[in-house]
Amino acid sequence: MSDAAAIATSGLTKRFRSRAVVDGLDLEVPRGSVFGFLGPNGSGKTTTIRMLLGLVAPSAGEARVLGERMPDGGASVLPRVGALVEGPAFAPYLSGTANLVRRDTADRYAPGETRARRVEAALERVGLSHAAAKRVRAYSLGMKQRLGIAGALLTDRELLVLDEPTNGLDPQGTREVRNLVRSLAAGGTTVFVSSHLLAEIEQMCTHAAIMRAGRLVAQGSLDELRGGSGPRLVVETPDASLAVAVLAGLGLGAEPTADGVEAPLSPGAPQPEVLTAALVRGDVRVRGLAVRSSSLEERFVELTGEGFDVEQ
Repeated sequence: MSDAAAIATSGLTKRFRSRAVVDGLDLEVPRGSVFGFLGPNGSGKTTTIRMLLGLVAPSAGEARVLGERMPDGGASVLPRVGALVEGPAFAPYLSGTANLVRRDTADRYAPGETRARRVEAALERVGLSHAAAKRVRAYSLGMKQRLGIAGALLTDRELLVLDEPTNGLDPQGTREVRNLVRSLAAGGTTVFVSSHLLAEIEQMCTHAAIMRAGRLVAQGSLDELRGGSGPRLVVETPDASLAVAVLAGLGLGAEPTADGVEAPLSPGAPQPEVLTAALVRGDVRVRGLAVRSSSLEERFVELTGEGFDVEQ
């Protein structure tokens, strides 16, 4: 377990009665990464986050955050960590500004002399300046979610932990959160994002881990999680053996499939239009041709045999 990682766990386990909600988790989150923590609802993501933040004690194993063992190191670690877990909670009768002032006042490490300026900057950063004076009870779910992120950004953080940050957001709000996360990472903040939305994580993150039923299925960079496979040429044709021979002449190792052939495309491979012309010249009847990349969802199904619709 590396102290150089922003988050590192070894055998981290949490049992409720006889059931292991998190079972032997070995996780490593590189500093400066946008790390997606993926899994269906009920797979142990939120329980893991609560252990990382010292909110619940593990039944076994160890967790280190920013090099310190948790929960013992919470006093020195938590002021450097911003978190939004299980949705934001605010006083509905207060304005967005008043809620953030109240939250910042409760933080004994937050400097009072810069409070107003920091609250204003946090609201602007999440696109809520126009609603700063509005009571939170009039906020939409997406606005409340963004206000929760603003609360986590009131002071500079080395690590930001977000549990389902795009929950309830419309497409525009989702894009805003995605861009916000990217900008934070560009500034050196490590961002740990828990989500069950694979497509969203794929657009936002540099690294990810996949959980299922409390266990870690896989982790690494996105390319590693996709199986290390780059783009593949998919040709739909009744002339599979002929297509294999033509593509072999172009340096591609194609294999027959049920509908035609597939071949991995290396960085120096010919362009699709060149391949199409070569197949046609070789008398291959081409019904369809596409270049496809493996998705995280395909990798998840491959690893677990199930999609994200399973009940946990």
